[in-house]
Amino acid sequence: MAIGDATGGLSTSGGIYFTGIGSGTDFSTMIDKLVSVEQTRVATYQTWKQTWADKNTALKSLNTTLLSLRTTLQGMDTMNEFLKKTATSSDTDVLTATATGAADTGTCTFTVKQLAKNKVMVTTSGYSSLTQDINQTQATAKFVYTYKGVTVSNSIPAAATLTDLVNILDAQSSNTGIRASTIYDGSKYYLQFRGLDTGAASDLVISSASTLSGFTSSDFQTTQKNQDALLKLNGWPAASDAYISRASNTVSDLVDGVTMYLKSSGAGTITTETDVDSVVENVSSFVTKINTVITELQDLTKYDSTNKQGSILTGNYSLQMISDVINNITGAVGKGFSTKRDIYSSLSPLGLSTDADEGSDTFGQIVFDEDTFRAVMASNALAVGKIFSAQYLGDTDSSECTYTSFVDGITKAGTYSVNYTVSGGKLTSATINGHQATFSSNSNTITGMYGYDEGGMVLTVNDFTDGTYVNTAYVREGKFTEMVDELGDLTNSTSGPITIIENNYDDIQTNIQKKIDNENVRIAEMAQHLKDQYSRLDTLLGKYSQIQTSLSSQITQLSSS
Repeated sequence: MAIGDATGGLSTSGGIYFTGIGSGTDFSTMIDKLVSVEQTRVATYQTWKQTWADKNTALKSLNTTLLSLRTTLQGMDTMNEFLKKTATSSDTDVLTATATGAADTGTCTFTVKQLAKNKVMVTTSGYSSLTQDINQTQATAKFVYTYKGVTVSNSIPAAATLTDLVNILDAQSSNTGIRASTIYDGSKYYLQFRGLDTGAASDLVISSASTLSGFTSSDFQTTQKNQDALLKLNGWPAASDAYISRASNTVSDLVDGVTMYLKSSGAGTITTETDVDSVVENVSSFVTKINTVITELQDLTKYDSTNKQGSILTGNYSLQMISDVINNITGAVGKGFSTKRDIYSSLSPLGLSTDADEGSDTFGQIVFDEDTFRAVMASNALAVGKIFSAQYLGDTDSSECTYTSFVDGITKAGTYSVNYTVSGGKLTSATINGHQATFSSNSNTITGMYGYDEGGMVLTVNDFTDGTYVNTAYVREGKFTEMVDELGDLTNSTSGPITIIENNYDDIQTNIQKKIDNENVRIAEMAQHLKDQYSRLDTLLGKYSQIQTSLSSQITQLSSS
Protein backbone atom coordinates (compact mmCIF):
# COMPACT_ATOMS: atom_id res chain seq x y z
CA MET A 1 0.00 0.00 0.00
CA ALA A 2 1.39 3.40 -0.99
CA ILE A 3 2.39 5.81 1.74
CA GLY A 4 1.49 9.47 1.36
CA ASP A 5 1.16 12.53 3.58
CA ALA A 6 0.13 11.16 6.98
CA THR A 7 -1.45 14.45 7.98
CA GLY A 8 -3.49 15.10 4.82
CA GLY A 9 -5.11 11.67 4.40
CA LEU A 10 -4.80 11.90 0.59
CA SER A 11 -2.52 10.43 -2.00
CA THR A 12 -2.17 11.04 -5.71
CA SER A 13 -3.62 7.63 -6.44
CA GLY A 14 -6.66 8.20 -4.26
CA GLY A 15 -5.99 4.95 -2.35
CA ILE A 16 -5.66 4.33 1.40
CA TYR A 17 -2.02 4.92 1.99
CA PHE A 18 -1.14 4.99 5.72
CA THR A 19 -0.72 2.26 8.32
CA GLY A 20 -0.59 4.16 11.55
CA ILE A 21 2.81 5.71 11.01
CA GLY A 22 2.30 8.08 13.88
CA SER A 23 0.68 5.68 16.36
CA GLY A 24 1.49 2.23 14.99
CA THR A 25 -2.23 1.43 14.64
CA ASP A 26 -3.37 -0.34 11.36
CA PHE A 27 -6.06 2.15 10.37
CA SER A 28 -5.99 1.05 6.68
CA THR A 29 -7.30 -2.41 7.50
CA MET A 30 -9.92 -0.87 9.75
CA ILE A 31 -11.10 1.45 6.97
CA ASP A 32 -11.09 -1.39 4.43
CA LYS A 33 -13.38 -3.43 6.65
CA LEU A 34 -15.73 -0.53 7.24
CA VAL A 35 -15.94 0.10 3.49
CA SER A 36 -16.48 -3.61 2.85
CA VAL A 37 -19.47 -3.60 5.19
CA GLU A 38 -21.00 -0.70 3.27
CA GLN A 39 -20.35 -2.42 -0.07
CA THR A 40 -22.63 -5.32 0.84
CA ARG A 41 -25.54 -3.09 -0.12
CA VAL A 42 -23.95 -2.55 -3.55
CA ALA A 43 -23.55 -6.30 -3.94
CA THR A 44 -27.22 -6.73 -3.05
CA TYR A 45 -28.20 -4.18 -5.70
CA GLN A 46 -25.97 -5.90 -8.27
CA THR A 47 -27.55 -9.27 -7.54
CA TRP A 48 -30.99 -7.68 -7.81
CA LYS A 49 -30.08 -6.06 -11.12
CA GLN A 50 -28.76 -9.36 -12.49
CA THR A 51 -32.06 -11.01 -11.60
CA TRP A 52 -33.91 -8.58 -13.87
CA ALA A 53 -31.27 -9.01 -16.57
CA ASP A 54 -31.75 -12.79 -16.38
CA LYS A 55 -35.51 -12.29 -16.74
CA ASN A 56 -34.97 -10.21 -19.85
CA THR A 57 -32.63 -12.84 -21.27
CA ALA A 58 -35.32 -15.47 -20.69
CA LEU A 59 -37.96 -13.29 -22.35
CA LYS A 60 -35.73 -12.70 -25.38
CA SER A 61 -35.17 -16.45 -25.70
CA LEU A 62 -38.92 -17.08 -25.51
CA ASN A 63 -39.56 -14.37 -28.08
CA THR A 64 -37.08 -16.07 -30.44
CA THR A 65 -38.85 -19.41 -29.94
CA LEU A 66 -42.23 -17.82 -30.70
CA LEU A 67 -40.86 -16.18 -33.84
CA SER A 68 -39.48 -19.53 -34.96
CA LEU A 69 -42.93 -21.10 -34.51
CA ARG A 70 -44.53 -18.23 -36.45
CA THR A 71 -42.04 -18.59 -39.30
CA THR A 72 -42.79 -22.30 -39.53
CA LEU A 73 -46.54 -21.68 -39.60
CA GLN A 74 -46.23 -18.94 -42.23
CA GLY A 75 -45.02 -21.64 -44.60
CA MET A 76 -48.27 -23.60 -44.20
CA ASP A 77 -50.99 -21.12 -43.23
CA THR A 78 -52.85 -21.30 -46.54
CA MET A 79 -54.76 -24.22 -48.00
CA ASN A 80 -52.31 -24.44 -50.90
CA GLU A 81 -49.28 -24.56 -48.60
CA PHE A 82 -50.73 -26.94 -46.02
CA LEU A 83 -52.75 -29.34 -48.14
CA LYS A 84 -50.01 -30.33 -50.56
CA LYS A 85 -50.91 -32.33 -53.65
CA THR A 86 -49.02 -34.44 -56.14
CA ALA A 87 -49.74 -34.82 -59.86
CA THR A 88 -48.46 -37.96 -61.57
CA SER A 89 -48.34 -38.51 -65.32
CA SER A 90 -48.80 -42.01 -66.74
CA ASP A 91 -46.22 -41.17 -69.41
CA THR A 92 -43.50 -38.81 -68.27
CA ASP A 93 -41.93 -38.89 -71.73
CA VAL A 94 -44.99 -37.03 -73.01
CA LEU A 95 -45.55 -34.71 -70.07
CA THR A 96 -44.87 -34.25 -66.37
CA ALA A 97 -47.06 -32.34 -63.92
CA THR A 98 -47.03 -30.66 -60.53
CA ALA A 99 -49.93 -29.66 -58.28
CA THR A 100 -50.65 -27.08 -55.59
CA GLY A 101 -53.09 -27.43 -52.73
CA ALA A 102 -55.77 -25.81 -54.89
CA ALA A 103 -55.90 -28.82 -57.21
CA ASP A 104 -58.83 -31.23 -56.99
CA THR A 105 -57.97 -34.86 -56.51
CA GLY A 106 -58.84 -37.14 -59.41
CA THR A 107 -57.73 -38.21 -62.87
CA CYS A 108 -57.85 -36.50 -66.25
CA THR A 109 -56.76 -37.68 -69.70
CA PHE A 110 -54.53 -35.80 -72.12
CA THR A 111 -53.46 -36.01 -75.74
CA VAL A 112 -50.54 -33.93 -77.01
CA LYS A 113 -50.42 -33.52 -80.78
CA GLN A 114 -47.49 -31.15 -81.04
CA LEU A 115 -45.18 -29.08 -78.86
CA ALA A 116 -44.83 -25.32 -78.91
CA LYS A 117 -41.66 -24.31 -80.74
CA ASN A 118 -39.63 -21.20 -81.45
CA LYS A 119 -38.49 -20.19 -84.92
CA VAL A 120 -34.93 -21.03 -86.01
CA MET A 121 -33.29 -19.79 -89.24
CA VAL A 122 -29.85 -20.53 -90.70
CA THR A 123 -28.01 -18.87 -93.60
CA THR A 124 -27.78 -20.92 -96.79
CA SER A 125 -24.19 -19.84 -97.50
CA GLY A 126 -21.28 -20.32 -95.15
CA TYR A 127 -17.90 -18.71 -94.51
CA SER A 128 -14.52 -20.39 -94.27
CA SER A 129 -13.55 -18.40 -91.18
CA LEU A 130 -15.25 -16.55 -88.32
CA THR A 131 -12.96 -13.60 -89.06
CA GLN A 132 -13.78 -13.44 -92.76
CA ASP A 133 -15.01 -10.05 -93.95
CA ILE A 134 -18.79 -10.26 -94.48
CA ASN A 135 -19.27 -6.59 -95.48
CA GLN A 136 -16.91 -5.79 -98.30
CA THR A 137 -18.83 -2.73 -99.51
CA GLN A 138 -16.64 -0.42 -97.43
CA ALA A 139 -19.90 1.16 -96.20
CA THR A 140 -22.24 0.53 -93.30
CA ALA A 141 -24.93 -2.01 -94.14
CA LYS A 142 -28.16 -2.87 -92.37
CA PHE A 143 -29.41 -6.10 -90.88
CA VAL A 144 -33.14 -5.65 -90.28
CA TYR A 145 -35.64 -8.15 -88.85
CA THR A 146 -39.14 -8.22 -87.38
CA TYR A 147 -39.83 -10.26 -84.25
CA LYS A 148 -43.32 -10.57 -82.77
CA GLY A 149 -44.39 -7.56 -84.80
CA VAL A 150 -41.49 -5.31 -83.74
CA THR A 151 -38.92 -4.27 -86.37
CA VAL A 152 -35.30 -3.75 -85.30
CA SER A 153 -32.52 -2.35 -87.52
CA ASN A 154 -28.83 -3.05 -86.82
CA SER A 155 -25.93 -1.14 -88.42
CA ILE A 156 -23.13 -3.41 -89.57
CA PRO A 157 -19.85 -1.58 -90.17
CA ALA A 158 -17.54 -2.14 -93.13
CA ALA A 159 -15.13 -5.06 -92.83
CA ALA A 160 -17.26 -6.65 -90.10
CA THR A 161 -16.71 -10.34 -89.48
CA LEU A 162 -19.22 -13.08 -88.75
CA THR A 163 -18.21 -12.88 -85.08
CA ASP A 164 -18.83 -9.11 -85.16
CA LEU A 165 -22.35 -9.70 -86.51
CA VAL A 166 -23.16 -12.21 -83.78
CA ASN A 167 -21.88 -9.82 -81.09
CA ILE A 168 -23.89 -6.90 -82.48
CA LEU A 169 -27.11 -8.93 -82.54
CA ASP A 170 -26.62 -10.42 -79.08
CA ALA A 171 -25.15 -7.44 -77.25
CA GLN A 172 -27.35 -4.51 -78.25
CA SER A 173 -30.25 -3.89 -75.88
CA SER A 174 -32.69 -3.30 -78.74
CA ASN A 175 -32.29 -6.93 -79.85
CA THR A 176 -34.54 -8.44 -77.17
CA GLY A 177 -36.03 -11.89 -77.54
CA ILE A 178 -33.58 -13.17 -80.17
CA ARG A 179 -30.23 -14.93 -80.22
CA ALA A 180 -27.56 -15.21 -82.88
CA SER A 181 -24.85 -17.85 -82.98
CA THR A 182 -22.61 -19.68 -85.42
CA ILE A 183 -22.79 -23.29 -86.59
CA TYR A 184 -19.79 -25.13 -88.05
CA ASP A 185 -20.45 -28.08 -90.40
CA GLY A 186 -16.82 -29.14 -90.56
CA SER A 187 -15.81 -26.87 -93.41
CA LYS A 188 -17.83 -23.64 -93.17
CA TYR A 189 -19.43 -21.39 -90.57
CA TYR A 190 -23.12 -20.38 -90.80
CA LEU A 191 -25.21 -17.82 -88.91
CA GLN A 192 -28.06 -19.28 -86.86
CA PHE A 193 -30.74 -16.74 -85.98
CA ARG A 194 -33.59 -17.69 -83.66
CA GLY A 195 -36.42 -16.28 -81.60
CA LEU A 196 -36.42 -17.23 -77.92
CA ASP A 197 -40.19 -17.41 -77.42
CA THR A 198 -42.36 -20.31 -78.52
CA GLY A 199 -45.78 -20.02 -80.11
CA ALA A 200 -47.39 -19.11 -83.40
CA ALA A 201 -47.35 -15.41 -82.49
CA SER A 202 -43.57 -15.39 -81.97
CA ASP A 203 -42.70 -15.11 -85.67
CA LEU A 204 -39.24 -14.05 -86.82
CA VAL A 205 -38.80 -12.53 -90.30
CA ILE A 206 -35.74 -11.08 -92.03
CA SER A 207 -36.88 -7.73 -93.42
CA SER A 208 -36.61 -6.76 -97.06
CA ALA A 209 -34.94 -3.60 -95.77
CA SER A 210 -31.79 -5.58 -94.91
CA THR A 211 -28.85 -4.50 -97.10
CA LEU A 212 -26.12 -6.74 -95.72
CA SER A 213 -25.14 -9.00 -98.58
CA GLY A 214 -25.53 -12.71 -97.77
CA PHE A 215 -27.93 -11.96 -94.93
CA THR A 216 -31.11 -10.83 -96.69
CA SER A 217 -34.43 -12.65 -96.47
CA SER A 218 -33.56 -14.89 -99.42
CA ASP A 219 -30.30 -15.95 -97.79
CA PHE A 220 -31.96 -17.81 -94.84
CA GLN A 221 -33.74 -21.12 -94.61
CA THR A 222 -36.18 -21.95 -91.80
CA THR A 223 -34.96 -25.03 -89.93
CA GLN A 224 -37.70 -24.88 -87.29
CA LYS A 225 -41.08 -23.23 -87.59
CA ASN A 226 -42.57 -21.42 -84.62
CA GLN A 227 -45.86 -23.00 -83.54
CA ASP A 228 -48.29 -23.41 -80.65
CA ALA A 229 -48.62 -26.53 -78.56
CA LEU A 230 -51.77 -28.48 -79.45
CA LEU A 231 -53.49 -30.79 -76.98
CA LYS A 232 -56.78 -32.24 -75.83
CA LEU A 233 -57.90 -32.57 -72.21
CA ASN A 234 -60.44 -35.22 -71.20
CA GLY A 235 -61.22 -35.68 -74.91
CA TRP A 236 -62.02 -32.00 -75.46
CA PRO A 237 -62.34 -30.46 -77.98
CA ALA A 238 -64.37 -33.35 -79.29
CA ALA A 239 -63.78 -32.79 -83.03
CA SER A 240 -60.90 -34.90 -84.30
CA ASP A 241 -59.12 -31.94 -85.89
CA ALA A 242 -59.73 -29.50 -83.03
CA TYR A 243 -57.20 -28.86 -80.25
CA ILE A 244 -56.48 -26.54 -77.37
CA SER A 245 -53.58 -24.28 -78.34
CA ARG A 246 -51.01 -22.71 -76.03
CA ALA A 247 -47.93 -20.68 -76.89
CA SER A 248 -45.83 -22.44 -74.24
CA ASN A 249 -45.07 -26.03 -73.32
CA THR A 250 -45.75 -25.10 -69.70
CA VAL A 251 -49.54 -25.11 -69.32
CA SER A 252 -51.02 -24.05 -65.98
CA ASP A 253 -54.45 -22.67 -66.89
CA LEU A 254 -56.36 -25.78 -67.93
CA VAL A 255 -56.65 -27.72 -64.66
CA ASP A 256 -56.99 -25.73 -61.43
CA GLY A 257 -53.83 -26.06 -59.37
CA VAL A 258 -52.07 -28.31 -61.91
CA THR A 259 -49.17 -27.28 -64.14
CA MET A 260 -48.32 -29.50 -67.10
CA TYR A 261 -44.89 -29.57 -68.73
CA LEU A 262 -45.19 -30.89 -72.30
CA LYS A 263 -42.29 -33.02 -73.51
CA SER A 264 -43.43 -34.73 -76.73
CA SER A 265 -46.52 -35.92 -78.60
CA GLY A 266 -48.53 -38.75 -77.09
CA ALA A 267 -51.39 -39.51 -74.71
CA GLY A 268 -51.95 -40.56 -71.10
CA THR A 269 -53.50 -39.63 -67.78
CA ILE A 270 -52.70 -37.25 -64.90
CA THR A 271 -53.64 -38.40 -61.42
CA THR A 272 -53.83 -35.75 -58.70
CA GLU A 273 -53.68 -36.91 -55.09
CA THR A 274 -53.19 -35.40 -51.67
CA ASP A 275 -49.59 -35.77 -50.57
CA VAL A 276 -50.45 -37.17 -47.16
CA ASP A 277 -46.81 -37.65 -46.16
CA SER A 278 -46.09 -33.95 -46.76
CA VAL A 279 -49.18 -32.94 -44.79
CA VAL A 280 -48.14 -35.22 -41.91
CA GLU A 281 -44.71 -33.60 -42.06
CA ASN A 282 -46.34 -30.17 -41.79
CA VAL A 283 -48.35 -31.17 -38.73
CA SER A 284 -45.37 -32.91 -37.10
CA SER A 285 -43.29 -29.78 -37.59
CA PHE A 286 -46.02 -27.69 -35.99
CA VAL A 287 -46.31 -30.05 -33.00
CA THR A 288 -42.53 -30.03 -32.46
CA LYS A 289 -42.33 -26.24 -32.60
CA ILE A 290 -45.33 -25.56 -30.38
CA ASN A 291 -44.19 -28.12 -27.81
CA THR A 292 -40.88 -26.29 -27.66
CA VAL A 293 -42.82 -23.14 -26.77
CA ILE A 294 -44.95 -24.96 -24.20
CA THR A 295 -41.89 -26.55 -22.56
CA GLU A 296 -40.10 -23.21 -22.36
CA LEU A 297 -43.17 -21.58 -20.81
CA GLN A 298 -43.39 -24.38 -18.25
CA ASP A 299 -39.71 -24.07 -17.33
CA LEU A 300 -39.93 -20.31 -16.92
CA THR A 301 -43.08 -20.33 -14.77
CA LYS A 302 -42.91 -23.60 -12.78
CA TYR A 303 -43.21 -23.61 -8.99
CA ASP A 304 -41.44 -26.07 -6.70
CA SER A 305 -44.01 -26.68 -3.95
CA THR A 306 -41.55 -28.77 -1.94
CA ASN A 307 -38.91 -26.07 -1.72
CA LYS A 308 -41.49 -23.30 -2.11
CA GLN A 309 -39.40 -21.82 -4.89
CA GLY A 310 -40.65 -20.28 -8.10
CA SER A 311 -38.84 -20.12 -11.43
CA ILE A 312 -37.35 -16.98 -12.91
CA LEU A 313 -40.67 -15.75 -14.39
CA THR A 314 -43.25 -17.43 -12.18
CA GLY A 315 -46.35 -15.24 -12.05
CA ASN A 316 -45.35 -13.10 -15.04
CA TYR A 317 -48.59 -11.98 -16.66
CA SER A 318 -47.22 -11.81 -20.22
CA LEU A 319 -46.26 -15.47 -20.10
CA GLN A 320 -49.68 -16.36 -18.76
CA MET A 321 -51.20 -14.41 -21.65
CA ILE A 322 -49.09 -16.34 -24.17
CA SER A 323 -50.00 -19.65 -22.56
CA ASP A 324 -53.71 -18.77 -22.64
CA VAL A 325 -53.52 -17.81 -26.32
CA ILE A 326 -51.85 -21.10 -27.25
CA ASN A 327 -54.29 -23.16 -25.19
CA ASN A 328 -57.30 -21.37 -26.67
CA ILE A 329 -56.14 -21.80 -30.24
CA THR A 330 -55.18 -25.46 -29.91
CA GLY A 331 -58.18 -26.45 -27.81
CA ALA A 332 -61.14 -24.29 -28.83
CA VAL A 333 -63.45 -24.40 -31.85
CA GLY A 334 -61.93 -22.55 -34.80
CA LYS A 335 -63.00 -19.00 -35.52
CA GLY A 336 -66.00 -18.98 -37.84
CA PHE A 337 -66.36 -22.77 -37.70
CA SER A 338 -69.61 -24.48 -36.73
CA THR A 339 -69.81 -27.76 -34.82
CA LYS A 340 -72.99 -28.49 -36.79
CA ARG A 341 -71.99 -27.37 -40.29
CA ASP A 342 -68.28 -28.24 -40.44
CA ILE A 343 -66.97 -31.79 -40.44
CA TYR A 344 -64.03 -30.71 -38.28
CA SER A 345 -64.25 -27.57 -36.16
CA SER A 346 -61.32 -28.21 -33.77
CA LEU A 347 -58.04 -30.13 -33.70
CA SER A 348 -58.89 -32.89 -31.23
CA PRO A 349 -60.78 -35.16 -33.71
CA LEU A 350 -57.71 -35.04 -35.97
CA GLY A 351 -55.43 -36.78 -33.49
CA LEU A 352 -54.02 -33.70 -31.76
CA SER A 353 -54.69 -33.51 -28.03
CA THR A 354 -53.15 -31.99 -24.91
CA ASP A 355 -51.48 -34.42 -22.50
CA ALA A 356 -53.36 -33.91 -19.21
CA ASP A 357 -51.41 -36.52 -17.23
CA GLU A 358 -49.42 -34.54 -14.65
CA GLY A 359 -47.07 -37.47 -14.16
CA SER A 360 -46.22 -37.67 -17.85
CA ASP A 361 -42.99 -36.39 -19.34
CA THR A 362 -45.10 -34.61 -21.98
CA PHE A 363 -47.64 -33.08 -19.57
CA GLY A 364 -49.22 -29.99 -21.08
CA GLN A 365 -47.76 -30.64 -24.52
CA ILE A 366 -49.56 -31.47 -27.77
CA VAL A 367 -49.63 -35.18 -28.53
CA PHE A 368 -49.90 -36.16 -32.19
CA ASP A 369 -51.62 -39.44 -33.08
CA GLU A 370 -50.41 -39.93 -36.64
CA ASP A 371 -52.60 -42.97 -37.32
CA THR A 372 -55.76 -41.04 -36.42
CA PHE A 373 -54.62 -38.12 -38.54
CA ARG A 374 -53.96 -40.28 -41.58
CA ALA A 375 -57.39 -41.86 -41.20
CA VAL A 376 -59.22 -38.52 -41.19
CA MET A 377 -57.07 -37.33 -44.12
CA ALA A 378 -58.21 -40.37 -46.08
CA SER A 379 -61.81 -39.60 -45.14
CA ASN A 380 -61.92 -35.88 -46.00
CA ALA A 381 -58.63 -34.10 -46.64
CA LEU A 382 -60.32 -30.84 -47.65
CA ALA A 383 -62.10 -30.57 -44.29
CA VAL A 384 -58.78 -31.16 -42.52
CA GLY A 385 -57.14 -28.45 -44.60
CA LYS A 386 -59.85 -25.98 -43.67
CA ILE A 387 -59.49 -26.31 -39.89
CA PHE A 388 -55.73 -25.87 -40.19
CA SER A 389 -55.30 -23.23 -42.88
CA ALA A 390 -58.57 -21.67 -44.09
CA GLN A 391 -58.12 -17.96 -44.75
CA TYR A 392 -61.46 -16.20 -44.38
CA LEU A 393 -63.29 -18.99 -46.15
CA GLY A 394 -66.93 -18.00 -45.89
CA ASP A 395 -70.47 -19.16 -46.52
CA THR A 396 -73.97 -18.79 -45.06
CA ASP A 397 -76.63 -21.17 -43.81
CA SER A 398 -79.05 -20.27 -46.60
CA SER A 399 -79.10 -19.80 -50.35
CA GLU A 400 -81.25 -16.70 -49.78
CA CYS A 401 -78.08 -14.77 -48.93
CA THR A 402 -74.55 -15.84 -49.86
CA TYR A 403 -71.08 -14.81 -48.75
CA THR A 404 -69.20 -12.91 -51.47
CA SER A 405 -65.95 -11.36 -50.22
CA PHE A 406 -63.98 -9.81 -47.38
CA VAL A 407 -61.34 -7.10 -46.94
CA ASP A 408 -57.96 -8.44 -45.86
CA GLY A 409 -56.82 -6.93 -42.58
CA ILE A 410 -60.27 -5.45 -41.89
CA THR A 411 -62.83 -8.26 -41.84
CA LYS A 412 -62.48 -10.56 -38.83
CA ALA A 413 -63.15 -14.27 -38.81
CA GLY A 414 -66.25 -15.27 -36.86
CA THR A 415 -69.92 -16.13 -36.92
CA TYR A 416 -72.31 -13.32 -37.84
CA SER A 417 -76.05 -12.89 -37.59
CA VAL A 418 -77.43 -11.31 -40.77
CA ASN A 419 -80.86 -9.64 -40.74
CA TYR A 420 -82.45 -7.82 -43.65
CA THR A 421 -85.83 -6.84 -44.99
CA VAL A 422 -87.11 -6.92 -48.57
CA SER A 423 -90.09 -4.79 -49.48
CA GLY A 424 -91.41 -4.12 -52.95
CA GLY A 425 -88.66 -6.33 -54.32
CA LYS A 426 -85.93 -4.12 -52.86
CA LEU A 427 -83.72 -4.10 -49.78
CA THR A 428 -85.08 -1.69 -47.18
CA SER A 429 -82.97 -2.50 -44.12
CA ALA A 430 -79.98 -4.63 -43.14
CA THR A 431 -77.88 -5.34 -40.05
CA ILE A 432 -74.94 -7.62 -39.29
CA ASN A 433 -74.49 -8.67 -35.66
CA GLY A 434 -76.95 -5.95 -34.73
CA HIS A 435 -74.89 -3.23 -36.41
CA GLN A 436 -76.30 -1.18 -39.26
CA ALA A 437 -74.96 -2.47 -42.58
CA THR A 438 -74.49 -0.66 -45.88
CA PHE A 439 -76.86 -1.51 -48.73
CA SER A 440 -78.58 0.06 -51.70
CA SER A 441 -82.19 -0.36 -52.71
CA ASN A 442 -80.96 -0.76 -56.29
CA SER A 443 -78.37 -3.38 -55.40
CA ASN A 444 -78.38 -6.92 -54.07
CA THR A 445 -75.32 -6.56 -51.81
CA ILE A 446 -75.00 -5.95 -48.07
CA THR A 447 -71.66 -4.72 -46.74
CA GLY A 448 -70.46 -4.73 -43.13
CA MET A 449 -69.72 -1.32 -41.67
CA TYR A 450 -66.09 -0.47 -41.01
CA GLY A 451 -65.20 -0.19 -37.35
CA TYR A 452 -66.82 -3.54 -36.55
CA ASP A 453 -65.50 -7.09 -36.94
CA GLU A 454 -67.70 -7.56 -40.00
CA GLY A 455 -66.28 -4.44 -41.68
CA GLY A 456 -65.80 -4.97 -45.41
CA MET A 457 -67.63 -8.30 -45.55
CA VAL A 458 -69.92 -8.43 -48.58
CA LEU A 459 -73.04 -10.60 -48.78
CA THR A 460 -75.23 -11.10 -51.84
CA VAL A 461 -79.02 -11.31 -51.52
CA ASN A 462 -80.48 -13.85 -53.95
CA ASP A 463 -84.17 -13.90 -52.96
CA PHE A 464 -86.15 -10.67 -53.30
CA THR A 465 -89.46 -12.03 -52.15
CA ASP A 466 -90.89 -9.52 -49.68
CA GLY A 467 -90.23 -10.44 -46.07
CA THR A 468 -87.78 -10.30 -43.19
CA TYR A 469 -84.84 -12.68 -43.37
CA VAL A 470 -82.52 -13.97 -40.65
CA ASN A 471 -79.37 -15.82 -41.74
CA THR A 472 -75.97 -16.71 -40.32
CA ALA A 473 -72.68 -16.01 -42.08
CA TYR A 474 -69.51 -17.94 -41.28
CA VAL A 475 -66.05 -16.50 -41.97
CA ARG A 476 -63.50 -19.20 -41.16
CA GLU A 477 -59.90 -18.81 -40.07
CA GLY A 478 -57.77 -21.95 -39.71
CA LYS A 479 -55.74 -22.68 -36.60
CA PHE A 480 -52.40 -22.00 -38.28
CA THR A 481 -53.67 -18.76 -39.78
CA GLU A 482 -55.07 -17.66 -36.41
CA MET A 483 -51.84 -18.53 -34.62
CA VAL A 484 -49.71 -16.61 -37.13
CA ASP A 485 -51.85 -13.52 -36.46
CA GLU A 486 -51.74 -13.95 -32.67
CA LEU A 487 -48.00 -14.62 -32.60
CA GLY A 488 -47.49 -11.51 -34.72
CA ASP A 489 -49.22 -9.47 -32.01
CA LEU A 490 -47.41 -11.19 -29.14
CA THR A 491 -43.96 -10.69 -30.68
CA ASN A 492 -44.57 -7.21 -32.08
CA SER A 493 -41.35 -5.26 -31.55
CA THR A 494 -43.28 -2.14 -30.54
CA SER A 495 -46.57 -3.10 -28.92
CA GLY A 496 -46.14 -6.80 -28.09
CA PRO A 497 -46.46 -7.77 -24.40
CA ILE A 498 -43.00 -9.32 -24.36
CA THR A 499 -41.46 -6.09 -25.69
CA ILE A 500 -43.39 -4.03 -23.13
CA ILE A 501 -42.22 -6.25 -20.27
CA GLU A 502 -38.63 -6.20 -21.56
CA ASN A 503 -38.73 -2.39 -21.65
CA ASN A 504 -40.10 -2.31 -18.11
CA TYR A 505 -37.32 -4.62 -16.94
CA ASP A 506 -34.75 -2.43 -18.69
CA ASP A 507 -36.13 0.58 -16.80
CA ILE A 508 -35.87 -1.34 -13.52
CA GLN A 509 -32.25 -2.23 -14.26
CA THR A 510 -31.50 1.41 -15.11
CA ASN A 511 -33.00 2.55 -11.80
CA ILE A 512 -31.05 -0.10 -9.87
CA GLN A 513 -27.85 1.00 -11.60
CA LYS A 514 -28.55 4.56 -10.44
CA LYS A 515 -28.79 3.24 -6.87
CA ILE A 516 -25.50 1.37 -7.36
CA ASP A 517 -23.83 4.52 -8.72
CA ASN A 518 -25.18 6.60 -5.80
CA GLU A 519 -23.97 3.99 -3.31
CA ASN A 520 -20.51 3.92 -4.88
CA VAL A 521 -20.30 7.70 -4.63
CA ARG A 522 -21.47 7.61 -0.99
CA ILE A 523 -19.01 4.85 -0.08
CA ALA A 524 -16.15 6.64 -1.82
CA GLU A 525 -16.97 9.82 0.10
CA MET A 526 -17.25 7.86 3.34
CA ALA A 527 -13.89 6.17 2.69
CA GLN A 528 -12.28 9.54 2.02
CA HIS A 529 -13.84 10.95 5.19
CA LEU A 530 -12.55 8.00 7.23
CA LYS A 531 -9.07 8.40 5.76
CA ASP A 532 -9.05 12.09 6.65
CA GLN A 533 -10.46 11.41 10.10
CA TYR A 534 -8.11 8.58 11.00
CA SER A 535 -5.17 10.42 9.48
CA ARG A 536 -5.74 13.29 11.90
CA LEU A 537 -6.22 10.83 14.75
CA ASP A 538 -3.02 9.05 13.81
CA THR A 539 -1.16 12.36 13.79
CA LEU A 540 -2.54 13.26 17.20
CA LEU A 541 -1.71 9.85 18.64
CA GLY A 542 1.76 10.21 17.17
CA LYS A 543 2.22 13.51 19.04
CA TYR A 544 0.99 11.93 22.28
CA SER A 545 3.37 9.07 21.73
CA GLN A 546 6.25 11.51 21.30
CA ILE A 547 5.21 13.33 24.49
CA GLN A 548 5.02 10.01 26.32
CA THR A 549 8.44 9.06 25.09
CA SER A 550 9.82 12.43 26.12
CA LEU A 551 8.25 12.22 29.59
CA SER A 552 9.49 8.68 30.06
CA SER A 553 12.96 9.81 29.14
CA GLN A 554 12.84 12.70 31.62
CA ILE A 555 11.54 10.44 34.41
CA THR A 556 14.34 8.01 33.70
CA GLN A 557 16.89 10.82 33.89
CA LEU A 558 15.41 12.10 37.15
CA SER A 559 15.48 8.63 38.65
CA SER A 560 19.10 8.08 37.72
CA SER A 561 20.17 11.37 39.15
